[in-house]
Amino acid sequence: MAVKHGSLKKLSVFEWKILRKIFGTTMEANDIMRIKTNKELDALIKHRNIINYVKVQRLSWFGHINRMPETNTVKRTHKWKPFTGRPAGRPKSRWEDNVRND
Repeated sequence: MAVKHGSLKKLSVFEWKILRKIFGTTMEANDIMRIKTNKELDALIKHRNIINYVKVQRLSWFGHINRMPETNTVKRTHKWKPFTGRPAGRPKSRWEDNVRND
């Protein structure tokens, strides 16, 4: 199943919210506390985010499928092509399309 852009955006927003809770506030001069900026949080997590993790896992699974024997059910399902055409209109994003984009 393809992960939609809206779902990735929601996941990213949730990630930043959790990171702010985990890393807390920063103490400034004169005992003023402030919330860390996105740049500061990004430096703390060393530019590793959930979106990149999803992409890496997708590519890892793709490689795993390609190494499977041809008789494996998962590989046969992946290679299967339907007999009928697709409905008119904009084609839906497929898992393979996401792998190519990654």
